[in-house]
This record gives sequence, structure tokens and C-alpha cells, in this order.
Amino acid sequence: MENFPDIYEQQRRNRRSTVVLITLFILFFCFIGYGFDLLYFRSDPFGLLGEPTYRFPFATFAALIFGGVSSLYSLNGGAMAILQSANAYPALNDAQQYRVVQNVTDEMAIAAGLPRPQLYIVPDSDPNAFATGKDPDHSYIAVTEGLVGALNREELQGVIAHEMSHIRNFDIRLMTVVAALVGGILLISDGARTMLRFGGARAGLKVAGRKSRSAGPVVVILLAVWLLAVILAPLITQLVALAVSRKREYLADASGAELTRNPLALANALTKLESADSPTASIKKGTAHLCIVDPLGRLLNAKEGFVAELFGTHPPISKRIMLLKAMAYQGAHPPAPSATPHPAGS
Repeated sequence: MENFPDIYEQQRRNRRSTVVLITLFILFFCFIGYGFDLLYFRSDPFGLLGEPTYRFPFATFAALIFGGVSSLYSLNGGAMAILQSANAYPALNDAQQYRVVQNVTDEMAIAAGLPRPQLYIVPDSDPNAFATGKDPDHSYIAVTEGLVGALNREELQGVIAHEMSHIRNFDIRLMTVVAALVGGILLISDGARTMLRFGGARAGLKVAGRKSRSAGPVVVILLAVWLLAVILAPLITQLVALAVSRKREYLADASGAELTRNPLALANALTKLESADSPTASIKKGTAHLCIVDPLGRLLNAKEGFVAELFGTHPPISKRIMLLKAMAYQGAHPPAPSATPHPAGS
């Protein structure tokens, strides 16, 4: 069995991780801006290009503002942006077809001792779900239309309890911030690569060579690191998002089973979700790590090993089912899930 921290320790870790991630992202924005100031605007307070020049660091200042605004936006508006990107709409209280999932959400909120999250529906036939939000008082659970139709009541309880655990553990804040800041990094790195076409980096190297032979290598090293940061930023930030997601899926499975006292319900739900072979087209790649199962249907997530650990968004479903079965003191293979979904409005 996996060893997991208790709920309160996980909450503390996620709060610390959120602060650390936001700080690192802002520092990265500033580094990108400093490279622009050095190479394009000749703001060189450290004298790397020769004599120090104390021009106002416009690009660094702009990047700092952009990073700060992105961080605030990710905390306060990132959840709604994610829901809008999936075309999700609120589940109205009088909608009979969603009465069961609404009731289940109420039950799991009571079991978790949390305010009821707002329930949203994603117009997609592939079964999937995710949670997002700032904190338990400002949280959202989104389920696809396909999930509501494919699972019976017990299986829905397992899935909603899994998502409720993400809310209770403060995973939602960390993962929502990561999703929003990854988008900001992609935007600023795309802009940097576009501006490189104007030859500013090449001009900076020429100035370095003219100004000082001794300063030249320093600038070349700095420029190389800057170029690598610009080019590799999308990949690095995606890897951060993946690493944040994987471990938390195991923890949410265990915490969700604790809420329902029925590990097999989630195991059966995951079996059904695994058998669905269509990707969840409404879920964008940048928010794939939020979902209970990989919405893109990548084979890599079914494997284990270094490559899968590095690039996979989710742990293997078979291993998750095995751990849930172990919680229920059963064998390695779950019983066949019920093929009959709940009747609408029951």
C-alpha cells in the first residue's frame, strides 16, 4: 500500500507549494524580462556589456507586473477560466437529468464537512470529471454529460468523493494556479520567441564582443541560459503540472474511498472510465491534469517507469484500481461493474 500524509499535513504542503510555485513563476517572468532589457534595451546595471548603464528596466518591470497579475488572476479567476475553456454550464437545481449527481454532491459535501461546491456540466459524451477553485468556500466540480449517463449512483459517489477530496486537501488551489500560470508562461515564451526573429539577441552578442573581451563569455553564457529558458519553458512548466497531478490522484482515491466507505465504487467507476475509448474533446491539454482520468486518452498513462513518470499526466488506472481493491481487502481484479446506469431523476 502507498503511504500518504494525513489530511492536515497535505493541506499544509499544498499551501506551501502554492506560495513556492507562484514565487518561482514570478522570478522566471523577471528573468525573461531581464534578458530583454539586456539585449534589446541595453539596460545593463551589472556592466555585463562593458560600462554599467542604468536605464529603467522596462521589460523586467513589465514581466514582474505580468507575473504578479497572472498569479492573482490564477488564484481568483483561474477556476472560471478553466470552466469556460471546457464550455461547462451550471447544473440547475430543477434539472431532472442531473438530480442524482446533485444529490450525491450534497451527500459527499456533508461527509467531507465542506460547503457544497457548485456543480457544472461539461457537454461531452466521454465520462470524466474534475474539481477546481480557490478554496473549499469557492470550489467547483465539473462532470461530463457522459459521466452522468454512464455511472450508477454508487459509482457517482466514488467519483464525486474523489473530487471532493481534491477540494478538502486544497489540491484545487495548487492545480488551478499551475494550470493558469502554465498558460502565462506559454504566452510570454511565445512572445519572446517571436521577438527573437528581429535579431536582438544577435545584436547583443555583437555589442558584447565590441565592448569587452572579458565580458563577452559572461554574456554568451547568460544569453544561452536565457534562450534555453525561452525555448524550454513550455516543456518545463508542463512537466511541473504533470508532477503536481500524479501523486495527488492516489491520495484523492484513498481520501475519496474514506468518505464513501466503499473503495469498490470508485474502482468500478475507474474501470468504466478506462473502457471509454473516446477522448474528452471539451477538455483542453493545459487543464488535462485536473481530470480524474486522462481526457486525451494517451497510452503513456497506462504504463509505469521513468518515461511515464516524467511525461504522464495520470498514474496507471490499473494500479489505482489495485490499490482501491487492497483497501477493500479483495484481489487484484475488481468485479465487473454494473452495466445499468441510474434512471434519470432517481
